[in-house]
Amino acid sequence: MANLRKNEPIVRSADPIGLFGGGYVGFEDLNLVLNRVTSVVAADGGAAVLTESGRIPDAVIGDFDSLDNASKAKIPSDRLFAIREQDSTDFDKALRNVQAPLVLGAGFLGGRLDHQLAVLNILVRRQDQACILLGEHEVVFHAPPRIRLSVAPGDVVSLFPMRPVTGRSTGLEWPIDGLRFHPDGQVGTSNRALSDVELQMDGPGLLVMAPRTALDPLMQVFLSGQCERWPVREE
Repeated sequence: MANLRKNEPIVRSADPIGLFGGGYVGFEDLNLVLNRVTSVVAADGGAAVLTESGRIPDAVIGDFDSLDNASKAKIPSDRLFAIREQDSTDFDKALRNVQAPLVLGAGFLGGRLDHQLAVLNILVRRQDQACILLGEHEVVFHAPPRIRLSVAPGDVVSLFPMRPVTGRSTGLEWPIDGLRFHPDGQVGTSNRALSDVELQMDGPGLLVMAPRTALDPLMQVFLSGQCERWPVREE
């Protein structure tokens, strides 16, 4: 297995990186991600869907408690990066050890609720790394300071705070101006787009859920450099 270099990313790319988890990944999702990235990384058991498709991941990162022997045997040892500590999830281990303008993740939503909640927690905590997750019906991402979403009138755009946060919006049927979002208070489930939606947030912590049809224009927004990133959070 490869050795970890302190403070150095395991995989660095100037293009989007595909990240696969051990949850369900449909055939459409597999191709959707692979057609949009040049590098692919597996979070532990996420290596299985890649090796079964004939794609060998550029790196497998995790504690390896769910990496099956058949998948492991197909992967060169210098692409296996074991991080044995149990204080973080495999999604966290993978996300903090890659560096790219955007990570596109599949196999992290659906399945066990506790796993999904842990993934969403890390999506906000690792706020310096832009990441879009594919769900069955939507895409999910952590709102940057300002973003414009290309969506169709009537599309559902849901907003869920993982910490107290405020902001402003245009293009939503129910604007968020003046609202104080809080995980156990005001949330923004099932808002609707009137046109393209623009969000301007006063701080990090808001998860945005948009239709899967918004994926390609959303990726372009992140990749164009239009999105300012939140400063690195001190752990």
